[in-house]
Amino acid sequence: MKLGITRRLFLAILAAAAIAVVSMFFIMHWSIDRGFLRYVNSLEQTRLALLAERLEESYSGKGSWDFLKENPAQWRRIVAESMPEEEASPGRRPPREEGVPSAKGGAGRPPMQLPPQLRRGFGQRAFLLDSERKQVVGPPEIPSSGELKPLLHRGQVVGYLGLMPRKRLSDERQLRFVKEQRVALALVGGVVLLLAAGLSLPLASRLVRPIRALAAATNRMAAGHFDTRVPVSSSDELGHLARDFNSMALALEKNEQTRRQWVADISHELRTPLAVLRGEIEAIQDGVRQPSPEAVQSLHGEVMRLSRLVDDLYQLSLSDAGALTYRKEELDLAEVLTEALDTFRNDFARKEIALQMDIPAELELTLFADHERLRQLFANLLENTLKYTDPGGALEVRLERLNGRVALHFQDTSPGVPVADLERLFDRLYRVESSRNRASGGAGLGLAICRNIVEAHEGTISALPSPLGGVWIRVELPLTEKMG
Repeated sequence: MKLGITRRLFLAILAAAAIAVVSMFFIMHWSIDRGFLRYVNSLEQTRLALLAERLEESYSGKGSWDFLKENPAQWRRIVAESMPEEEASPGRRPPREEGVPSAKGGAGRPPMQLPPQLRRGFGQRAFLLDSERKQVVGPPEIPSSGELKPLLHRGQVVGYLGLMPRKRLSDERQLRFVKEQRVALALVGGVVLLLAAGLSLPLASRLVRPIRALAAATNRMAAGHFDTRVPVSSSDELGHLARDFNSMALALEKNEQTRRQWVADISHELRTPLAVLRGEIEAIQDGVRQPSPEAVQSLHGEVMRLSRLVDDLYQLSLSDAGALTYRKEELDLAEVLTEALDTFRNDFARKEIALQMDIPAELELTLFADHERLRQLFANLLENTLKYTDPGGALEVRLERLNGRVALHFQDTSPGVPVADLERLFDRLYRVESSRNRASGGAGLGLAICRNIVEAHEGTISALPSPLGGVWIRVELPLTEKMG
């Protein structure tokens, strides 16, 4: 069974909370045990100081430790008197050993069985050493190293008092306190787990909600609905992802619109010459029109127009894909431009368009460029002027050297182009005429190819209103820096 991202996120949060709670429980358990044990040992150090005072008083009255060696009950009595809260309860006398005289001088009764808290208590772990560190009284096994409290009499050390520290808690009250703390920790851990389980599910659902919205939007976009958008409700990573998704959707929507317009424009451009060819051929077949040289010439013109359109489309596709071959070398821009202008001089003369050139001979305009592609660039610009400039007009071609670049200016006469349409002149298949009348020009691919060629040479191309009344095409290309 596959778990959804909501359940996996829920289980991950719950598992993290459980691990944190269990770790906290064991750490706190260990800390309480050790901390409470240190606390008990510190309290016993205070009791040890009281016992040291009692022993010093007893030694000053007896003059030696022999009274403890001969009568161990004295040791228990002194210990009990120093700790009345534990071993010398009110109304209760300290226990006596066998053979120890009673207060009335008679023989002692059988020894009293020590209670567990006394056997495990302070008196059973305290020990006394004489001035030579020999054991006077205490448990059988005394640690060789440990902290000893010196006992003084008249400024001299007469003995040492020590205490074996507790290694574990044994008192019932202390154990009960530790147990209560463990239960409290367990309850806290259980409450935390319940809260984590109660909060992790809605939190996981809230975190996954934007992801689900993105997944649904992606499915809609995959089905072709490029107008799909997702709401941006946060500024975190998911919010950035939603904004990026909307940007991608907008780009895809524009690309789809461009693709449809591209297909429609190509269909329109191909339909027109094909319709003319079909009509003329059918007219010849039906005998309406005779296969005269004029008819053949008309058919040939339509075929050539269709061939140029297909060739332009092929060239543009190669340019868009970066598949146009560029064989760059250092060349003189003025020389290449002059060759192109000389090629079109007769065509301009037939249409009565004056061709004016301003190419200073003293300028050194060396480019690292492809000769044939520059010829294609200039040819497309000149053909564009031939197609759209009214007879009797003029074209002014001028070169200008800038800082490390060269600017080419193509300014023609009327008709002009509205300012709002100038930026779109380089779009493929775009023409100012809404009717797209083929008699007024080509398919609108020449300037799109020009832009790709200029950009391949790291240059820029733009369209401006011409001072002569037509269109001003401005091309900037980088010059080659001469070494030395």
